[in-house]
Amino acid sequence: MPLPYVLLSAAVSLDGYLDDTGPDRLLLSGPADFDRVDEVRASVDAILVGAGTLRADNPRLLVNSPERRAARIAAGRPEYPLKVTVSASGELDPRARFWHTGGAKAVYTTDAGAERLRRTGLAPATAPTDQPPPTPPAPSGDPETGPVHIVPLGPELDWHRLLEHLHDVFGVRRLMVEGGGTVHTQLLQRQLADEVQLVLAPLFVGDPAAPRLFGPGPYQRGRLRLVETRAIEDVVLMRYEPTAPGPGGRAVPADRHWLRIACELALLCPPSATAFSVGAVVVAADGTELARGHSREAGDPVVHAEEAALAKIDPADPRLPGATVYSSLEPCARRASRPRPCARLILDAGVRRVVTAWREPDTFVEAADGAGVLADAGAEVVVLPEFEAAAREPNRHLETGRR
Repeated sequence: MPLPYVLLSAAVSLDGYLDDTGPDRLLLSGPADFDRVDEVRASVDAILVGAGTLRADNPRLLVNSPERRAARIAAGRPEYPLKVTVSASGELDPRARFWHTGGAKAVYTTDAGAERLRRTGLAPATAPTDQPPPTPPAPSGDPETGPVHIVPLGPELDWHRLLEHLHDVFGVRRLMVEGGGTVHTQLLQRQLADEVQLVLAPLFVGDPAAPRLFGPGPYQRGRLRLVETRAIEDVVLMRYEPTAPGPGGRAVPADRHWLRIACELALLCPPSATAFSVGAVVVAADGTELARGHSREAGDPVVHAEEAALAKIDPADPRLPGATVYSSLEPCARRASRPRPCARLILDAGVRRVVTAWREPDTFVEAADGAGVLADAGAEVVVLPEFEAAAREPNRHLETGRR
């Protein structure tokens, strides 16, 4: 099931703290960065904070710029993004500014938490949980009101179900997560974050009792990818993306990144009337790229993408059994040009996870089933159909009527 693009946003001190232990919130950024955050808020469909942040900071989570709000309305979007909080216990103060500013709100909780929230008086404003939020008030109405949607997820919170619900019911495609540290930690450890936007402030907190951004636990092995650095007054914005492939049959944000690269590699293929144009990338479990390749690479008229990539890796490389092969097209199960098809090459290399965008059509081989060959041998095959159009693009000339 598709999930929203999840953007984690935070500011920290040089020693990694989100705040100090004083009665007032520690301002780590300045006006220019606050305006940048406002711009990001205006670009997303929803903003999420945990219950701890709601209690500690009492945030409003608004788009402050009238021009940005007007642009959202002109684009047919609600004036404010959906505001979301998460609380297993349901112990939330109904007097918090979260409830009384902006547009629609959603609370994800447990069954027990939902019952507690109903007793707080929020229930009369609660909309059905299986329906998207109603059309927001017209600009002439009161922009400081909005319905509250209480969504119980069962006996325990489940981040994957929460994100699926946001995507499918509320139509959230981009989600900004502003805290706190526990929420950021859980989303990263579950490989559900697409991007981390981290602002580093030039000060120290030095108080072990103060809240830190990330807690202990299992994170992806290896390094994240640095996408951008930017100086903003006296702070520095750093944007990172995860790189580690997902576990088993579940797709994670890094899988989409690597498959996008595979589809881009397919565009490098010399065109052919008798073969598909395919790109492939082999990635270790820690997110290290081992090799990449594309069809007909280096002047070889019959080499396949997966074959070209795997040929660049030492067969004894101990990272291969934990690696993932990303291919824009389902690896072939049968071929006439070489003794072993790509599905067999992948299995013989020890790889047991493949992510692809497009199942092989019957253009050259009827009932091709490379995915079946892989699955029968115990490999996990993940298909991400949202990339099918990109995978097909360099092969349009092979389709009927496009020769």
